[in-house]
Amino acid sequence: MSDAPVTQEQLAELVAGATDEQILEFAQAAPDGIDGVLRQIFDAMAERFQPDKAAGQSAVIGWDITAPDGTHSWQVKVADGTCTVTKDGSDEARVTLGLSFPDFLRMITGNLDGMQAFMGGKLRLSGDMMFAQSIQSWFGQ
Repeated sequence: MSDAPVTQEQLAELVAGATDEQILEFAQAAPDGIDGVLRQIFDAMAERFQPDKAAGQSAVIGWDITAPDGTHSWQVKVADGTCTVTKDGSDEARVTLGLSFPDFLRMITGNLDGMQAFMGGKLRLSGDMMFAQSIQSWFGQ
């Protein structure tokens, strides 16, 4: 496998129709494994942050992503028109989204609708659920 980052389009194509096992196998073979894939995704999220869509908002968004090796926790912090990401952050989150690693990849690539994931029990939310619906538009595709 190449050390070059996977584009969003390549990632979407990889997860479309793939089983959980195939997605996990891909991630575990990547440089730095699941942590490396998550780092790329959250870094891209910060880069694609659209401050105009989050005007006047300040919040910490928590992500708890479960994988065979445990839960990978990340925080996305939005304040003063900026967005930063932190692995294992300790700030209190306004909302925390929890889902499996394969479903996380499906959701962020558009292969799984967030509302359908929530209604189907694949996405767990704690905190401000109404706020969770508004954050989707903050990040470019």
